[in-house]
Amino acid sequence: MTSDATTLYKLIVLYMLDNLDFPMTNSQISEFVLDKGYTDYFTLQQAIYDLESSELIVSENIRNSTRYNITECGRETISMFSSKLSSSIKEDIRLFFEEKKYQLRKEIEITADYYPVGKEYMVKAVVNEKKSTLMELKLNVVSKEQAIYICDHWQEKSEEIYGYLVKTLLLQGE
Repeated sequence: MTSDATTLYKLIVLYMLDNLDFPMTNSQISEFVLDKGYTDYFTLQQAIYDLESSELIVSENIRNSTRYNITECGRETISMFSSKLSSSIKEDIRLFFEEKKYQLRKEIEITADYYPVGKEYMVKAVVNEKKSTLMELKLNVVSKEQAIYICDHWQEKSEEIYGYLVKTLLLQGE
C-alpha cells in the first residue's frame, strides 16, 4: 500500500470528524469507508490507529463501542490538507451525513453501560442532546444478563421512557 493511499484514508477520517459536531463510532466511520469501497477494514483500522497515535483524534470507549473526536491538532491538519481530498469524496461524505446524520447522532447521544457493584450491577443510561444531558438514569440490577438486556434496549426505548417520566412528573404537580 502506498503512503499516498494511507494518507487519503486518514484525511477522509479527519474530514468526517471535522464536519460533525459530535463524535463518530468506529462502526460509523467503517460503514462509510467500506460501503464506498475506498479501502478494506484492516487498512482503515491502521489509519485510525495512526491518527490516534499522532494525537490527531482521540477515542473514548463506551461498552462495545469506540467513539472518535478530532483534536485541535487534527483540525489544523485537515484545514491544511483538505484540498488533497477530491470533490467527489467530499460530496460522498456530505451525502452520507445528509442521509444518516440523525441516525449517527442518535447512536452517539443515547448511551448505556453497566459495571459491577458488589454482587449486583449498575446500569447507567444517558440521553444527551448536543452537549447537554437531558436525562441520566442509574438502575441497580441483580444480574449481568439484566444489565446487558437494559443496555441493549435503551436506544430504542429511551424516547418513550423520557417522555413518560416528563409527563408523569409534570402531572404530579397539578
